[in-house]
Amino acid sequence: MRIDKLHTIDSTNDYLKRISKEENAEEDIVVWALEQTAGRGQMGTQWQTESGKNLTFSVFRKVKRITINEQFYALMAASLAVKDVLSKLLIKNVRVKWPNDILTDNDKICGILIESVIKGGQLDAMILGVGLNVNQTQWNNVPRATSIKSRTGIHFELEEILTLLLKRFHHYVDLLLKGEFNTIKNDYEAHLFKKDKPATFLSAGGRQFVGIIKGVSESGKLLLQEENDIVNEYDLKELQLLY
Repeated sequence: MRIDKLHTIDSTNDYLKRISKEENAEEDIVVWALEQTAGRGQMGTQWQTESGKNLTFSVFRKVKRITINEQFYALMAASLAVKDVLSKLLIKNVRVKWPNDILTDNDKICGILIESVIKGGQLDAMILGVGLNVNQTQWNNVPRATSIKSRTGIHFELEEILTLLLKRFHHYVDLLLKGEFNTIKNDYEAHLFKKDKPATFLSAGGRQFVGIIKGVSESGKLLLQEENDIVNEYDLKELQLLY
């Protein structure tokens, strides 16, 4: 696996999209930046990070054995890899806030963004972006943010954490390539934040309502039990969990 370490870049995901296209990349590529000036999360949100203190990287990988309809399994697998590493580092109560945030208790410690590379109408590759708070302990106007150091009091070497994450990613990629989709989905659902508990949601139209998270669909939509025990499906643009 090729690893490109950069000091400053706009976005590791955008950088990978550019070089993978220019080089017609076939091998796995990791781009690790000490600072991102335009890091992104889901729905175009900006990922804020203090230079040199956190881990911001992206992985390019060919995934021709996975279809477009199965791409959410890659996000689930990435979430589980991060969860495993954080648990190994003795971070407590690690949960996945649908679809792509990693929490400890109620605080966000990591965000994940996956973007698909489509060729000829088929899923050709995926670019996985990870922003993990490691040694930063203070944030401006970012509620409920935390880090590994904030939780453990230990200062970690970023490369050590990256190595642990890449090893875990390989484990889950192997499961994907073996078709172990149920194993991944069951594990992801077992660690869903607020699963089987009443929670308040905000619809895209501004309506607040209470529902109970029951799981996710194969395409990644949230399964929400509402009034009269009816289970409805929502995608990311339709729903926000208030917590």
